[in-house]
Amino acid sequence: MSRRCELTGVGPMVGHNVSHSNIKTKRRFMPNLVAASVQSDALGQTFSLRITNAALRTLDFKGGLDVVLLKAKDEVLSSKALKIKRQVKAKLAEQAAA
Repeated sequence: MSRRCELTGVGPMVGHNVSHSNIKTKRRFMPNLVAASVQSDALGQTFSLRITNAALRTLDFKGGLDVVLLKAKDEVLSSKALKIKRQVKAKLAEQAAA
């Protein structure tokens, strides 16, 4: 399982540990991933995703999974999130047609 957020695409970053004597050694900054169950309002289902804490806070701020998925670019979403996005789009199109 990769260390990448399924909604934002955030992954490990590279930087330096800098000692008091200014010696630099490589290190990796890992994203703070959490296994979260998030509710889709349009589908009425709960989905389990590995997302960062920042993405979880964004879900709360923006108003839910559906809003965030519809505004997200397809390149940053995981295959699981893309599948959910397609289902949400189809459901909303179905509701708009009715």
